[in-house]
Amino acid sequence: MVTMTAVLGVLAVGFGLVLTPGPNMVYLVSRSVAQGRTAGLVSLGGVAAGFAVYVVAVAAGLGTVFTLVPAVYTAVKLAGAAYLLWLAWKAVRPGGDSPFDLTASAPDPPRRLFTMGLVTNLLNPKIAVLYVSLLPQFTDPARGPVAAQLLVLGLAHVVLAVAVNGLIVLGAGGVAGFLARRPGVRRAQRYLMGTALAGLALALAKPAAP
Repeated sequence: MVTMTAVLGVLAVGFGLVLTPGPNMVYLVSRSVAQGRTAGLVSLGGVAAGFAVYVVAVAAGLGTVFTLVPAVYTAVKLAGAAYLLWLAWKAVRPGGDSPFDLTASAPDPPRRLFTMGLVTNLLNPKIAVLYVSLLPQFTDPARGPVAAQLLVLGLAHVVLAVAVNGLIVLGAGGVAGFLARRPGVRRAQRYLMGTALAGLALALAKPAAP
C-alpha cells in the first residue's frame, strides 16, 4: 500500500527536523538536565503521545480543514514562527538561556512532565507543518485509502522521532557537563541554537508559493 520510497522520504524529512532545535528538543533537554534521564524519558512519553494525536488528526482529515480554510493554517504557522523567534531570542540575548544549563529547579512530578511534553509537542510548529503539509505529499490515492497511508507514514515518523529524541535525552546530561566546563563552547552552542530556531521561524513565516 505504501511504497518504501515514500517511507524513506518521510524518514529523511523527519530526521532533518528532529535534529533541528525546536520546542521539543528544548523541553526534553532542559528536563533531562534538571531532573535526570528518568524525567526526560517521562517527558518523552508525553511528546510521543503528541505525535500520535497529530497522526490520528491528519488521517481523520485535519489537513483537509486547513486546505479549505487557509487562514487557519496561516494563523497556526505564524503563531508557531513567533514562538520559535521567542525561543531564539532567549538563547542569543546577553546572558541568554540554554537547555543545557546546569541550574537547580523544583522537580516536576511525572504527571506534569508527561503533560508538558504532550502540550509542547502539540504546539510545536515543526510537527504541525510536517504532518499537515508534508506528509500528504508522500501518499498516492491509487495505492489505497489515503487515511491508511497517512497512518503508516505517520507511525514510521513517530518511531524515528522517539528513537532520536530518546538518544538526546540519554546524552543531555553528558553534554551539559561538557558545556559547563567550557564557557566559550557553551556560548557558541547558544548562538547556534538561536540561529537555527530563527532560521526555522523565518522559513515557517514565508508565504507559500502561489
